Amino acid sequence: MSRIFEINLDDTALPPPTPEIEQERKVAIFDLLEDNSFDLPQRSDRPVPDGPYRLDLGIKERRLVFGVQTEAHDPAGEFHLSLGPFRQVVKDYFQICESYFDAVKTLPPSQIETIDMARRGIHNEGARVLQERLEGKAEVDIDTARRLFTLICVLHFGG
Repeated sequence: MSRIFEINLDDTALPPPTPEIEQERKVAIFDLLEDNSFDLPQRSDRPVPDGPYRLDLGIKERRLVFGVQTEAHDPAGEFHLSLGPFRQVVKDYFQICESYFDAVKTLPPSQIETIDMARRGIHNEGARVLQERLEGKAEVDIDTARRLFTLICVLHFGG
């Protein structure tokens, strides 16, 4: 089964999240666990254990760390990604989210919808960057990449 059955965020060194960030986190984790596609590609130098997988996600030494384990807690892989390629899209995403949260308080639905469309576009861009960065390490579909990108943003919030 090529999927994530449990996800743990290492946010111990981060400041407490805002209510909006906490809500984004909860929704992303719930949606991710309900429906995802996550597979580790076969490698010629060693076998790759079958899923489902437990995923530990965190930022260590200014790198995004994916720790992957089997249901039996056996290591299945660990990879570190540079945060550099994510910086601009995360910054843009936070800015548009802030605009969106402000808009829902005061603007008419048509303007909220326009901002939400822009937010989804930036979110899709972040998911695309993540899929590119995971190439050869893990295979994820676009919906899984979107949810993981949300969690990366949550981790960036304090970093």
